[in-house]
Amino acid sequence: MTHGISGTRRASVAAVVTLTAGAVLATGAFASTAQAATPPTPTITAKGGFVMNDGTAKTLYTKTADTRRSTGSTTKIMTAKVVLAQKNLNLDAKVTVQKAYSDYIVANTASSARLIVGDKVTVRQLLYGLMLPSGCDAAYALADKFGTGSTRAARVKSFIGKMNASAKSLGLKNTHFDSFDGIGGGANYSTPRDLTKIASSAMKSSTFRAIVKTKSTKQKVTTKSGGYRYMSWSNTNAMLGSYSGMIGVKTGSGPSAKYCLVFAATRNGKTVIGTVLTSTSATTRTADAKKLLDYGFKK
Repeated sequence: MTHGISGTRRASVAAVVTLTAGAVLATGAFASTAQAATPPTPTITAKGGFVMNDGTAKTLYTKTADTRRSTGSTTKIMTAKVVLAQKNLNLDAKVTVQKAYSDYIVANTASSARLIVGDKVTVRQLLYGLMLPSGCDAAYALADKFGTGSTRAARVKSFIGKMNASAKSLGLKNTHFDSFDGIGGGANYSTPRDLTKIASSAMKSSTFRAIVKTKSTKQKVTTKSGGYRYMSWSNTNAMLGSYSGMIGVKTGSGPSAKYCLVFAATRNGKTVIGTVLTSTSATTRTADAKKLLDYGFKK
């Protein structure tokens, strides 16, 4: 009888040990599964979106990422990229602000760096005026300066040609520019994937990186009479300073573009870069970008 009870106890103990070991194994399996779980794919308001790991170029998220859409002022990323790619570029070279630039702003009710006719501004300052307040007058000045030709129209056309050549050199099939600032004649388009690639390429320039992560700047420019004035510009990218690790890149908007944002952030050595096109408001494009960055950093 005693032997029978002992045997039963031994069997019970063995069963408990087996169950416990199994529970431990199962718990371990569940834990590792939870750790490896992919975060839920975010839902965004924007009609198009794309996110990639900037270091590896691995795609992290897509939503109609190859559908051509109007890009608004995100076009200016390519404007800056073309300028910064010029051979023997002198960022301190001065450019005299022409009446044509301010007339253009008035005619198109365009976003402005508030450049004043006759002032002499440096190329570097024009790049700040281009990327922070999204100055279409600064874009015009840069196109006029870095295009080639005997007339302003010819120089502008030449500069836009350089923008398209740059897109082609990046292997982009769904991008075309017909303007230096995004105010085109209907043939200015790109895609979330292409724009992200343009921005990634532009971010290889230390000058570009320094400019697009700047929240605000005060620049001393020379006036027509030889004196000086200060120009103060604030960045239209509301995520700078409000999203941890944010380093750029550019907002955009327009009647057909609606609200766009090309964004990049770095955390723990990982840079996530992406684009949202055709969102419904400035608030929703920021919310979309935050969702996509959060998702990108978890993947």
